[in-house]
Amino acid sequence: MAKLTPDQRNYYYLLEAGRAGIHKPILAALHQAHLSPSLEDGETGLGIMPVGSVSLQRIDTFPEQVQYAANTLRALTDNLARQGWQGSDLWNAEAGRYSDSLMDMVASGYQPGNTEVGVGRLEPSDRAALFQAYQSDMETDYIDKQAPRNLANLDRALLSLMDRIPQYYTGLAHQRDSLLEAVRIWRKLDTLEEARLSLAKDAKIAPEVLSEAQLDVLLKQFMQRLSPYYGGYPHQREALLRLTQLWRTLPSREDAIASLEKDTSPNSGLEFLDPALIHFVEQVPKYYAGAGTQRNSLTEAVRFWRKLDSRSAVMMSFGIDPKILSSSSADQETLRQVASQLDRELLGFIRRIPGAYNEAEHQRESLIRMVQLWRGLATRQLAISALTEDLKRLEREKRKKEVPVVIIPKRPDRWTRSNIILSLPVIPDGSFTWAEATKGGTRMPPNQTTVDAIVRISKLAQRARDRVGRPFIITSWYRPPHINRAVGGAKYSRHIVGDAIDFVCENLTGNQLYWLLDPWWPGGLGRYRSFPNLCHIDARNYRARWRN
Repeated sequence: MAKLTPDQRNYYYLLEAGRAGIHKPILAALHQAHLSPSLEDGETGLGIMPVGSVSLQRIDTFPEQVQYAANTLRALTDNLARQGWQGSDLWNAEAGRYSDSLMDMVASGYQPGNTEVGVGRLEPSDRAALFQAYQSDMETDYIDKQAPRNLANLDRALLSLMDRIPQYYTGLAHQRDSLLEAVRIWRKLDTLEEARLSLAKDAKIAPEVLSEAQLDVLLKQFMQRLSPYYGGYPHQREALLRLTQLWRTLPSREDAIASLEKDTSPNSGLEFLDPALIHFVEQVPKYYAGAGTQRNSLTEAVRFWRKLDSRSAVMMSFGIDPKILSSSSADQETLRQVASQLDRELLGFIRRIPGAYNEAEHQRESLIRMVQLWRGLATRQLAISALTEDLKRLEREKRKKEVPVVIIPKRPDRWTRSNIILSLPVIPDGSFTWAEATKGGTRMPPNQTTVDAIVRISKLAQRARDRVGRPFIITSWYRPPHINRAVGGAKYSRHIVGDAIDFVCENLTGNQLYWLLDPWWPGGLGRYRSFPNLCHIDARNYRARWRN
């Protein structure tokens, strides 16, 4: 059985560290320091052994070892806190890592108490080897980005962001998830649903009747009460870092730290409105009837977009003499023809916007102004509020159409490395084949983890394809590490894991695809400055957005 690559192991470290609220490099360090026990899947473990109700069968694969190691580290720090250890005893704030004292405790091993559930026994390890592996993995996480200059200020930056979150919270899906993640990690829970239930219990509301509006109020109240209770404990810091990462839709914890060095404001600007703006623009031709308010809103959009100083200048840019419309001597037929010409020019301009929009501030303001006038709203802020509601509806919108049922020949109950059929769709009734995932069979998955990752992204990518309504032309899916390096991929590229896809769609730009998918896509979503038609999606378990 082929062993996991370092990048695939790192995927499990990230997954479980995020769940348990611990510092990810400690998991990599445990693996390097122990390399035991030998596991059923051919891997070596993180020094986690059976104890109590945790049998050998529950910790006999690499993912299980990582999961129980994360549980055990969380239990260890909880136990130390109960003994009186403070946040500064557990965490070296200036260095941005666990303290020497805590590292000594981890190296000494951990025997859980009888009441601790889901926790294995951690074997002792060589302290020097453990610390060296811990430091090395921390450095690796910053290999593609600049390390922060002053981690001593991180707590202050996190609290500054957190204290102002409630006033910027608008109930967008990624905002809600970011606050729920903070609740989950702060309260040492394992799922978002557990976090939601805990808030409902606080408010004495039955979970089954807890509405989104009620949840939003509870989340804001939780954030408002948090600051006085922040003691610098590692899980508290990880909760706020996760909040920052998801609030700002950043790819990683390290990106969140770097972003806080530049800015601690929760105000993300108006870029988040772009999907709603482009969606509105695409609907305009369907509903344009030449009404005065409609014509006025589009004319103003052109004026802002082209930085013109008057409506007359807009007319002249279309080759129309504005004096005709104000002339008392013009006959009705002439006025009708000029109005028709103006409508054609305005609609032509609107149809070009999705391809021409490059997120410049004046372009965005022109579209906000158009929405304001089209809908007869009194102020710009009301237009922004309306667009925010549009975005919420886009987030809730289901697939536009069902996938047609097709007859698929013999499919296995579960895909494995040994039963892949290149011509078949990865998921039943799906559009994406194993041939696309493996580049025609030249990049076959080396292990079951990669197979499962390909299936995972296929399910999500199918939803995206159905929403876009056009075929995806796959340019890159699974990439072995050596190929990823050769093409200049990021060190921890999701393509190495197998759950990332780069693709293009005919007659759509990468920006258009990004704006279509951004409101609801639950994982990573990116676009490329050097390749304007290319779009990236991946199946990480949190929202991340970027433009390379």
